[in-house]
Amino acid sequence: MTGTRTGRYSKYIRPISILFDLLVITVLCFYFLKRLNLNPVNYLVYQTVAWVIIAFFIKFYGIYRFTTPVEITSKIIKQGILFSLVIIAFFPFSKEVLFSGKAIAYFMVSSFTLITIFKYLLFYYLKKYRIVTGSNYRNAVIIGYTPEAIRLKELFETRNDYGYRFLGYFSNKKSNANIKGKLDDLKPFVIENEVDEIYCSLNEITNEQLKDLVDFADENNTVIKFIPDTKEIFSKNLKIDYYELFPVLSLQKTTLHDPLTKVFKRIFDIVFSLIIIFGLLSWLVPLLAILIKLESRGPIFFKQGRPGIDEKEFFCYKFRSMQINKTTEREASKNDPRVTKIGRFMRKTSIDEMPQFLNVLLGDMSVVGPRPHLWSQNKAYGHRINKYMVRHYVKPGITGLAQVRGFRGEIETDEDMINRIKYDVFYIDNWSILLDIKIIVQTVINIFEGEDKAY
Repeated sequence: MTGTRTGRYSKYIRPISILFDLLVITVLCFYFLKRLNLNPVNYLVYQTVAWVIIAFFIKFYGIYRFTTPVEITSKIIKQGILFSLVIIAFFPFSKEVLFSGKAIAYFMVSSFTLITIFKYLLFYYLKKYRIVTGSNYRNAVIIGYTPEAIRLKELFETRNDYGYRFLGYFSNKKSNANIKGKLDDLKPFVIENEVDEIYCSLNEITNEQLKDLVDFADENNTVIKFIPDTKEIFSKNLKIDYYELFPVLSLQKTTLHDPLTKVFKRIFDIVFSLIIIFGLLSWLVPLLAILIKLESRGPIFFKQGRPGIDEKEFFCYKFRSMQINKTTEREASKNDPRVTKIGRFMRKTSIDEMPQFLNVLLGDMSVVGPRPHLWSQNKAYGHRINKYMVRHYVKPGITGLAQVRGFRGEIETDEDMINRIKYDVFYIDNWSILLDIKIIVQTVINIFEGEDKAY
């Protein structure tokens, strides 16, 4: 199959986007940084190379018709932070150059405002253009008539903005009115109808048929994709490794295990915790120290061993909110007699958790993540609740998705813990910087609105 399709211009979108971004940072660089005594050639080469390398590693231009706005926003934030750090790093190595934080801030904000606007306008314009004009659609067929294949076809029909036109099923195993034909009918149909993408259910074809189909797709400039019939496994990220020339597929844990994501999240944790420690705890600690000491004897801070990442123990810090007692492995309950008056206020407003920003700074915790449980809870639920131990794949957090969805505080039934684990696992599997920010904002809102289970 040769030639191009009418209205198909997808191959030009990425180069246009890259050129626009480079043009923006180049023009605004000369406008905002011209007074910093920069060598224009050296700096421009440095800036362009930095932009391209960062974009490559975080897949900044890996945006497709099925990409979500949350993913786009996450990519923009990652690119912005890493690019800013690399640009700032340029100045200490050049003695002749003047440093101006204000000029760099104006440059970054202006550049990423324009880049963000352009990216979203292009993204939404293409979606609207497909729906209104019916152009830039991709013709698709599905091999197999499985529940997953049917769901995919329904997705094509309900999400017009994805830009797929479903042409039919092909199957040797099923026969009904919905089936377009057998596998032998597929090749002439693909050529005659200029099919762009073939979606294949792996349990519908043999290895020999699959090899033949891949060769056919290569020869006819057609994309072949596979529908996983074992959804629970293959919904995770697959990574391909080579043992010499032998390919091996393995399941990657989550995005949070990506080295670049780890560095990015750690930088965010350090910056955020330093802001809280110097901006809030610097004056809050002396004030609460007086109030805690006036009401009851004992230390200002309470520390307790908790299971952290990979179930390694760390000491979790809090403001002491209870009378000194020997039942620290028992979680607080409603109207708990151990809780002091100032402790009740601190627990209701979550102020007692604030010293954990020291844990974040030390690297034991993250600002957002699954809340660290008691060791007694780990022993009680670790082997009873499905995927409970998944929460130890990442650092525990001061706040988390389960907490902002109402599953915090006392565990009264197994259902409470099941729901908490469900949200913890969802967070780990679907992490994005935007999700972290959303959880932080919701945590602050919940503090002011009050929560029923904060006791």
